[in-house]
Amino acid sequence: MQDSFAFIIHPLDPKRDVSRKYPALGKLPAWLIEFLSIFYPPVLVSEIEGIQSMANGRSLKGWFVACPLTPNMMMRLPTSLVYRKIVQTGRLAEKLGAQILGLGAFTSVVGDGGLTIARQLNIPVTTGDSYTVAQAVHAVQEAAVLLEKPLSQATVAIVGATGAIGSICAQLLAPDCEEMILIGRRTEKLEDVATAVRQRGQQKVMVSSNMDDLAKAHFIITVTSAVDAIIEPQHLRRGAVVCDVSRPRDVSRQVAEQRPDVLVIEGGMVEVPGPVNFNFDFGFPPKMAYACMAETMALALDGNYASFTLGKDIKLSQVQTIDTIAKRHGFKLGGFRSFERAVTSERIAYVKAAASPDRNAVTAVPYINPNNQISVDAVNI
Repeated sequence: MQDSFAFIIHPLDPKRDVSRKYPALGKLPAWLIEFLSIFYPPVLVSEIEGIQSMANGRSLKGWFVACPLTPNMMMRLPTSLVYRKIVQTGRLAEKLGAQILGLGAFTSVVGDGGLTIARQLNIPVTTGDSYTVAQAVHAVQEAAVLLEKPLSQATVAIVGATGAIGSICAQLLAPDCEEMILIGRRTEKLEDVATAVRQRGQQKVMVSSNMDDLAKAHFIITVTSAVDAIIEPQHLRRGAVVCDVSRPRDVSRQVAEQRPDVLVIEGGMVEVPGPVNFNFDFGFPPKMAYACMAETMALALDGNYASFTLGKDIKLSQVQTIDTIAKRHGFKLGGFRSFERAVTSERIAYVKAAASPDRNAVTAVPYINPNNQISVDAVNI
C-alpha cells in the first residue's frame, strides 16, 4: 500500500480563496459566502502527486480536502458545530484512503488544538505546529545571515508568546539573541514563558502587552490566532525583519505599502522533495508548501502513522524530532516570500541598507515597491 496523507485547508479570504476552486461562487458578496459555508459539505480540492523522499526514494500520495468555514465563522460559530464540520472533512480524507491527516490554518487552532477531532477519526492527526516552529526559527536565522545582523547582537520579539508555537520559538531562539521581548495578552502566562526562556540561558527578557514595544526589536516572529492584522507600520523599527507565521496574517498590508525599509516574510515556506504537483494554486510557487503541510508529508514519508502534534502544548523534543525527520527526507527552507511575492536579493539589500547606522546608505539601493514605483528615500521616516 502506498503511503498517503490528507491535509485540511479552508478559505482564509472568502472571495479570493473560493474563487480559486469555484469562480462563480467567488463573485458573491463575502458575507453571503460565509453564511452559505455553514451548509456547504467538505470538498475534495485536489490530488497531490510526486512527493518523493531523498532518503529512501519512497513516494507519497496525498489530497487537499477543504472545510468550507472561514476563520471568522470558526470563531463565531459554536465550537461543537465547527468540530462537526472539521470531522466531516476528516472522514472524507479517510474515505479517500489517507493514513494521516494534517489540520491547516484555523482548523488546528479551534478548541483544544485537534484533540477532540483526533478522537473522532480513525486515522492519526497532526496540526503541523512542531515543524512550523522549526521553520520559523530557521527563517529568522537565515534572515540574520543575509542581512549580516548577528542574532547575538539583536533583540528578538515574539508576538503571541503565550501560545504553543510562540513559546517554543522563544525558547529555541533564547540562547542566540542579545535580548528578547515576549508580547501577549496574558501576563501570568507570559511570566511562565519568560522563566522558560531564562532557563535556556537568556537573562535579558522583557514581557509586554504593548505592541509599541515592537519598535525595539530587530527580528520578530508573530504567531497569534487574531482574525485581523495587529502589526501596523508604526510598530516597526527601520530594518526590522518580521516572520509572520499566522494565517490570516498578523502583519497589516499597509506595512508592505508604507514601510519598504522593513522585511516581512511568510513563516514556514518549505521546499518539498520530488517532482511534486499539488494540482491546486494556494498562492505559493511550484514545489513550495506551508510547514504545517510539510510536517504531515514528512511523517507519512517516514511511515510514522501516529498523532504527532496535538493540543495546545508543544515540546522542544517534538520540534527537534520532526526537524530531523524532514531534513532526512529532503524538506528544506524554501526561500522567502512577502505578501505573495518572492523576496529578491535587491529587496534584501534595501532592508540591509535601511538598518545601517548610516541613514544615507539606503539611498544607494533602489527598491521597487508592489505598485512598481521606484523609491530610494521612503525609509527616511
